Amino acid sequence: MNKRHRIFVAINLPESTKKKLADFEQKYANVPAKWIPVDNLHITTLFLGDITDQDLSLVCQAVKEVALRHNTFNVVLEKIAYGPEDKIPPRYIFASGQALEPMQNIKKELEDALFESINFKLDKNVFTPHVTLAKIKELEWRAIEPEERQEVGEDIALTFTVESIEVMESQLKRGGPQYAVIESHFLQ
Repeated sequence: MNKRHRIFVAINLPESTKKKLADFEQKYANVPAKWIPVDNLHITTLFLGDITDQDLSLVCQAVKEVALRHNTFNVVLEKIAYGPEDKIPPRYIFASGQALEPMQNIKKELEDALFESINFKLDKNVFTPHVTLAKIKELEWRAIEPEERQEVGEDIALTFTVESIEVMESQLKRGGPQYAVIESHFLQ
């Protein structure tokens, strides 16, 4: 039987950016949420789901080829907020930035390269780079009176350079998912 892997393509953040984002846990400590471990903070470019070893090989090759066609670029994270926006109760706290053309192009090229060969669900939403910081504990959130819920929303300006894109595997563990880099491919 062919082993299956839960795979996504991501942009990992520099350690300094991860640390700055992790500091928001103290600021929003009154929000009933499970905070993402600092090592797991990333921007998902393309989620592929459960794929076979053979498909994983195709993914790694496609990511390598796409990375070779793109230069490094900067990402600016601009806002911390509940998400999805306008959803009650929210599902998470996230940091978001602008949908930059280099990121959109990378995502589109990966989708084009892989859609025919690998069975995955295309994301119909407009791609907006974001980092999930915490997942809301819905029952606890609902138990708080609306006027007593801590507001989450502020402008930030965290800039970092994207130098590589990674093929990542998510392994679901008792304490939550653990992410491992399968391959990392540097941009030009």
